[in-house]
Order: sequence, then C-alpha cells, then structure tokens
Amino acid sequence: MHEPSRKGSADHRNTQPVQEHSDRWTDDEASTLAGVVEQLCSTERYRASNLDETRLGTLPSRDAVIAIVEDLRSVLFPGYFGHSELDQESLHFRIGATLSHIRPRLVEQVWRGVAFARGGSAPGHWEGSRTDAQAMVAEFFARLPLIKERLASDVQAAYEGDPAASSPDETVFCYPGMMAVMSYRIAHELYRLGVPLIPRIVTEHAHSITGIDIHPAAVVGERFFIDHGTGVVIGETCRIGDRVRLYQGVTLGAKSFPMDESGKPIKGIPRHPIVEDDVIIYSGATILGRVTIGHGSIIGGNVWLTRSIPPGSRIVQAQSRTDRFQDGSGI
Repeated sequence: MHEPSRKGSADHRNTQPVQEHSDRWTDDEASTLAGVVEQLCSTERYRASNLDETRLGTLPSRDAVIAIVEDLRSVLFPGYFGHSELDQESLHFRIGATLSHIRPRLVEQVWRGVAFARGGSAPGHWEGSRTDAQAMVAEFFARLPLIKERLASDVQAAYEGDPAASSPDETVFCYPGMMAVMSYRIAHELYRLGVPLIPRIVTEHAHSITGIDIHPAAVVGERFFIDHGTGVVIGETCRIGDRVRLYQGVTLGAKSFPMDESGKPIKGIPRHPIVEDDVIIYSGATILGRVTIGHGSIIGGNVWLTRSIPPGSRIVQAQSRTDRFQDGSGI
C-alpha cells in the first residue's frame, strides 16, 4: 500500500517550483562584453610583457611542464611517486614506459620555450627549434642517472643531518627541502642545456609549494640539505659546495644591482655568494654579494654578512644583554 507523502517531507519539498534565472545576455551586456574582449586582445595590452599575436602559438604550458616534472619524480624515485606497487620485474617496464610518455610532451614544451625565446612565430614555422628541442631532450634523458645519483646523496644528507628523520625514505616522502632540491636538480640540467623559460617554471612551482626559492642557474654540490626550508632563497649566480646544510629563512642574495647605460640592471654577472664545502648556515642568516664563505665555516642564526670569511670561521650575532629596569627607568 502506497503511503502518501507527509507535509514537510523531502518529497514534498522537492516538488516546490524553482525559480530559474536566465543566462541570456542583454544587448547592453553583450555590447559591453565585446568591448572588454577587444581591449584584452589588443596588442597594446601586451606591451609590458613583450607579447604579441606572433608569439601566442609558441607559449609553453605551465600545467604541462608541472605534469612532466611529476612523472620525472616517479622515474627518479620509482615507488615513492607514481605507481607504488612495483617489483624488480615491472620496474624496468614502468620506467621505460614513463620515459616514453614523457619524451614527446617534454620535446613539445622545450620547443615552445625555445621558439618563444627566439621571437615566436606560427607553430609550424620553427622546425629548427623543434630539432634543437629533440636534441636537448635526448641529452637531458642521458643525464637522468647523474641527477638520480646526486639526489641519492641529498637524501642521505637529509637523513644524517636531521635526528628527527626516522629513515631516508621519510625524507623523500615528506621533506619540502627534498622536493625543492629535486625540482632544482631537474631544472638545473635543463638550464645547462640552454633550455629557456622551462627551468624557471619548474623551480618556481616548487617555490610556490615549499617556500624554497632556488634559481636553476645556481650551482649546488653533492649531499645538499635544506632543513625545514621555508623562506630559503638561493640566487642565480650562487656557487655551493659539497655537504652544505641550510636552515629555514637563509638568504644567499645579491647586495646590489649594477646598472647599464640606460639604467637597467646588468643581467648574469656574478653577484651572489660562494659557499664552500662543509658549511652550515643556521636559520634567518642573510649573506649578500659576491663573498666567499670558507669551507668548514658555521654561520649562526640571524647573522647579516656582506664580507668574505676564511675557512673554519664561526660567525654569530653580538652577545645579547639582559638588564633589569624598574618603573620604566633605563628604557
């Protein structure tokens, strides 16, 4: 026997008429929209970014580059990223299949970066750029074992350098410093091959997630460890040796920006610190300019340094002083 719906029940509520809102544009709204679209598409609007219609067809895709990096993580650390159910038999197949999937996508993005940097044109007009991109990607693939070897040393440094790490695996899975360094190692080899734009997309994506900003042009040695990491900045012309450890908030930056005749900063000149082997730099330290931190030195927290220091130095803040005041006297 069918039971009638009760007043106030879900069935009763669902039968109430729903007022629909029209999605149609009025003539005035459509006219306004057309004007906005025309202004947004105007070449004049691109002047600040040096973009025009001849370069639109060669723009790289940030989303595509990020997806490629995620696949590269699964190649460099199979099982930790991507498919986790792997054995020795399936490992070779999985890595080979992933690289085969990466190659055409990476060639496409590298080609777009090269074509865009060369001034842009219709997508079919830069076959020379595509040939260059294919060669760059082939050489990049040849360097993947070196990248993996460097990252393995970084993982070991993270495990040995942090008593809170229960295993090397934990540093791969969990540490933002490892994520940032992984992106840097990938981007640095692309940068060395002359790939424009794409390396910055890679490192700036990691920067947005981890708070760690490593320029892909910086040179970083083996067994590199960034503990905690948030707020770390490593500039374009930095040179960092082996077994260096940084903590959160460290800045390896430029002290000044020399200008050319037109008043614009001169690009690419050495202006960031050189950090030699076995240096530890504690949280909040700021080191600026083309100065050298000698091997085996320790830089204390919140130190501001703009001069070179010899090997084995210990640099700390001036000793703090605690006084007693009564009724505001002495303040």
